[in-house]
Amino acid sequence: MITTKIAKAVRLACVYSAVSVTALPAIALAEEDVSETDGEIERIVTTGSRIARTELSNPTPIMVLDQSDIQKFGTPDLGSMLAELPAIGSTNTIVGNNNSNASAGISSADLRRLGAKRTLVLVDGKRHVAGSPGSSQVDLSTIPSALIERIEIITGGASAIYGSDAVSGVINVIMKKNFEGFEFNASGNTSTEGVESGTHSFNIVTGTSNDNGNVTLYAGVEKTKQTMSRDLQQLQNWGTISNPDDTGEDDGIPDRLRVPNVGSEMINKWGVMNPFAGSRFTFDDKGNMKEQCVRDGTNSFAFGQFADGCDTAFYTEDYENIYPEVNRVNIGSTFNYDLSENVTAFGDVKYTKSEIKQQFQPGFRFGNIGIDVENNAFLSDEARVALGGTGTASMAKFFDELGNRSANNRRELFRFVGGFNGIVTASETDLDYELYYVYGETNNVRVTENDLIVDNLSAAIDAVVDPNTGEIVCSDYTAGSVDAAGCVPYNPFGFNQASEEAKDWVSADTTRQDTITQQVIGGNLTFDTAEFANLQGGPIAFATGFEYREESSKSITDELTKSGALAGAATPDEDAEYDVSEVYAEISLPLLSGIAFAEELTLDGAYRYANYSHVDDAVDAWKVGLMYAPIDSVRIRATHGSAVRAPNLNEAFSPLSPGFARVSDPCDADNISDDPDRAANCAALGIPAGWEANDNVSIDTLSGGNDELEPEKSTSTTAGIVWSPNFIDDFSITVDYYDIEITDAIIEVSSQDIADNCVDATGGPDALYCGAIDRDPTTFDIDLVRSGFLNAAALNTSGIEAEVRYNLDLADFDLAGDFKFMVFVNKLLELERFEFQDRPDEINVETGEVGDPEWQLRFATTYTIDDLSISYGFRYIDRVVTYDVSPGGGSPEDLSPGYVPSVTTHDLSFNYLINDSLQVYAGVRNMFDALPPGYTVDAQYDLIGRRVFGGVNVRF
Repeated sequence: MITTKIAKAVRLACVYSAVSVTALPAIALAEEDVSETDGEIERIVTTGSRIARTELSNPTPIMVLDQSDIQKFGTPDLGSMLAELPAIGSTNTIVGNNNSNASAGISSADLRRLGAKRTLVLVDGKRHVAGSPGSSQVDLSTIPSALIERIEIITGGASAIYGSDAVSGVINVIMKKNFEGFEFNASGNTSTEGVESGTHSFNIVTGTSNDNGNVTLYAGVEKTKQTMSRDLQQLQNWGTISNPDDTGEDDGIPDRLRVPNVGSEMINKWGVMNPFAGSRFTFDDKGNMKEQCVRDGTNSFAFGQFADGCDTAFYTEDYENIYPEVNRVNIGSTFNYDLSENVTAFGDVKYTKSEIKQQFQPGFRFGNIGIDVENNAFLSDEARVALGGTGTASMAKFFDELGNRSANNRRELFRFVGGFNGIVTASETDLDYELYYVYGETNNVRVTENDLIVDNLSAAIDAVVDPNTGEIVCSDYTAGSVDAAGCVPYNPFGFNQASEEAKDWVSADTTRQDTITQQVIGGNLTFDTAEFANLQGGPIAFATGFEYREESSKSITDELTKSGALAGAATPDEDAEYDVSEVYAEISLPLLSGIAFAEELTLDGAYRYANYSHVDDAVDAWKVGLMYAPIDSVRIRATHGSAVRAPNLNEAFSPLSPGFARVSDPCDADNISDDPDRAANCAALGIPAGWEANDNVSIDTLSGGNDELEPEKSTSTTAGIVWSPNFIDDFSITVDYYDIEITDAIIEVSSQDIADNCVDATGGPDALYCGAIDRDPTTFDIDLVRSGFLNAAALNTSGIEAEVRYNLDLADFDLAGDFKFMVFVNKLLELERFEFQDRPDEINVETGEVGDPEWQLRFATTYTIDDLSISYGFRYIDRVVTYDVSPGGGSPEDLSPGYVPSVTTHDLSFNYLINDSLQVYAGVRNMFDALPPGYTVDAQYDLIGRRVFGGVNVRF
């Protein structure tokens, strides 16, 4: 099928005659401008559309970062760099993904906090294969930062120009080209505060040119150290506890208090007997009975505070990654060759290999280990007496002796781009064209270590003394589910008391192999009407083109995992694909130019038509833009358009799969008042008033894709003004308003939403959602939730961004050197999520919550004198609250403190060109070690603290 469809696309390309190369002149001009400056964010020629224009002359707001900006971040991870910009969320950075196996080590961009899947990432204007199975999310960490020339960040819906997924915007990474000579780069960073963190990278680039073309080769290695939660300065197992002084709702007294040392006395690595009873006890390393700590304050059924600490409690921070360990190798090459005066062949090939190790908690059993008190061969006599000498006692334990459930990912990415570009002249009109083909493939082998074989564990723990031999044996050699006859007795009491043979029999590693492929063939054509038709403002510019694309994703799971024998979910295989054919057109109409009250008046338009194989009807997207300059120094710009995002492979085709989720039961006494309908609806379900849920443990889930999904639809509007006064050289102010509204947004209805919607409906429990929940008839706890994907949600965001730039030549004041200043401010006006758009009263307002501050600011300045540049900058993140600000949600009384204070970090760096061949740079990030409080580890913040970085560049 793929071969046939690609062949059809090739024929279409030949008929259509194809591609624009608007990015190429933009790159060339950018190189000229960047070579003259070394500032923060430069005025260079950008794409922003298929018709090239300067940055401040584009009706669409664009931010541009160049290589000098990238260097100042002091990290090789592109995703983490971009997440420091106010317009981009940190949701799916390497830190944001630290709780995901499939996305371990992946770093993606989330424009406007609308989801990384709604941000389109391009490399040199072309699509890039995804890094995570079933998605379109590009792993930005596979793009070597040392080879980047610049990055263009285009805000607002851009589907009409670039295609699906560009709902919130586009990130276009422009790579260096036509490199000549040899270059070696080495860089690294490390904490100054004793935090186990840091990165280092080494890379080389070499290239050669002749009159007809250029070949460039590059290779590099990167390493990121593992950082555990327990390594961070500010963390101390923070959590919340019930406030004993609270007298009820709206009494002005906080309901809950934030305190350190919150853990669980009901489970640990030594084992806890009778974990849910006051008579619980634990063990020392050798399995001797030991008294268990008593909590000082209550977080929940399973967790509480131990004000002075507790050596035998379980703390989540002992097992959590902040940064996984990453080792990466990049190699690649680019080439271009002039086949004739008007035809150039070009290509780009790269291979990236990443090895990622991410930590997760060890396997555990929370109270569902049954101990035969009378006959268990490993139980001490003292413990046997304490348990009453007979019957079955429950036990909880983290099996640390088996090792963490570490996720080892070996991810390999291959990408090839090849094509032709040039100019065809018709009469006296030059038509710039490009034809290209892209093939990308990501292969990932995910090995999750040390999962428990549940039945084997139960059988091995049920060990007795054989009366005939006096040896300890399994009481039932048929009880195991894997190699039952090979049962080896397991001693769970204490730490590491089991034999290596027993450990091997009760645990196993699981393997999942992902293969993601992408094939694209496309073309663009650009020209103007200077020869035969001109408006008062000049010739009309056109861009048009097509793209055919195939996406596939396959995940194969080992047979043991699929059997359901392990504690983890019995994940099935996945195999899905789709294809899409698209055509687009773009026009720029220079209506007026150079006349009174109309220095420039330009109207732009774009339209795209797409036909997806997995969507019933074809979809389209459009965009209009206006640039009006009443005088030379003032430009008014605006855009309005419609964008689409088709369902990705995971959303449309993932098979029904078991899993686990954490649900805060809405019928729990602590949550019952969060919605006015809950109390009555929970009572209608038979749940008694004052009931307390055991909801600190995971519940079972069943979820899968939905092949009836339709594309998401959005409208986006931007409007702004650019002021570049004639009386101040190299000075500009831009102010832009943006508004994005998405309807029919695809969401995986979370287990929490299903539980909430069941009892938050007006007029009685919602039968649809309550029917997706199984509750224990005795305890009323939720046992199972069924979920899936729906076109159910709506997302809205709006805000104002302002930027001031000034390049000051000190020679005007008879001083040496020059200063460059940049200030960027973002004011978030609105970020709202309607999980169910047909319930507008059920709104989730996120404005001002953690991750979505109302104000963000970046300031940067660079002083350059001769070959030395010194840069200073700071980043401000506004105060945010930690409760739900939605109507009917939370309140400041919910907990204390209920906010994260504002955080400002300061950076200082220098760059010195020793000679034409040697450049050195170094700096300090977060000079004053400004950290958020320990009760948040949101990836938006600098969690590491003060660190130094440095590097050297050698070029011949």
